[in-house]
Amino acid sequence: MSTLAITGATGFVGSAVLAAALAEGHEVRALTRKPQAAQDGVNWIAGDLAKPEALADLCEGADAMIHVAGLTNTPDIAEFETANVTGTIAVIAAMRARGVKRLVFVSSLSAREPQLSAYGASKARAEQVVEASGLDWTTVRPPGVYGPRDIDYLDMFRTAKWGFVPLPPGGASSIIHADDLARLLVTLAASNAAPTRKKTYEPDDGREGGWSHKELAQAIGRAVGKASVFAPHLPAGLLIAAAAGDRFVRGDRAKLTADRVGYMCHPNWVSRSHHRPPPGIWCPRIAGDEGLKATAEWYRREGWL
Repeated sequence: MSTLAITGATGFVGSAVLAAALAEGHEVRALTRKPQAAQDGVNWIAGDLAKPEALADLCEGADAMIHVAGLTNTPDIAEFETANVTGTIAVIAAMRARGVKRLVFVSSLSAREPQLSAYGASKARAEQVVEASGLDWTTVRPPGVYGPRDIDYLDMFRTAKWGFVPLPPGGASSIIHADDLARLLVTLAASNAAPTRKKTYEPDDGREGGWSHKELAQAIGRAVGKASVFAPHLPAGLLIAAAAGDRFVRGDRAKLTADRVGYMCHPNWVSRSHHRPPPGIWCPRIAGDEGLKATAEWYRREGWL
């Protein structure tokens, strides 16, 4: 078994990666901003991406790095560059200094269309940094990630309870359960398989062609017990106005921002089949309908729904 270093290990995806790594018997060194409870197999490293000494400690004795940490949403788009690009540069510098060669980098499908959003542009630039690093890298571009603890899809579940799911303009996207994504990242980090090296993968839940927006809305409706939901497509202009309203109501905690509207309105966020991980390395285990239902049940148990 390996010693895996993980950034972002306390976040939604990162916590799933941490659990997957421990389940596979790996030792983990995990970066954290806040004190964490002691956990068998985990060495918590206090710090963040802006602290070189913490990153050096994170890399000490590690066999591979899974770089999950990044910024997905902010009202200040300049922060994307700092978190996603400068932070990745810092991780690579620490890996080089400590002789860690294997890097699994978590990017985003939005990097395919960097002109649509500052977030996507920052992820595309971070990918370029990774590819020029000289490290033994693999980049993973997840589609929409859902599952327990996720807050990005939560509002869709909440409105679906009332039979209504507002949608962006028509299009399709892929999704993946956080546990499936985590298993892929850990597998890649611990793998010695040459075909995975210097590759960019786009995993999904195995649904060919992804989900149309309306199909996904209806699936979320079924997950919360609705036979059908009203799911109208909203024009971009209305979404921009809604983003302004969300900022007014929730301030810096707003989830719908103008930057997000930019890529939400793109019609195709479907993972490409020729960029899927090799089936001999990884295949998804959690189908969309099954995972969405289990996620809704978790939301209910935790009082989120």
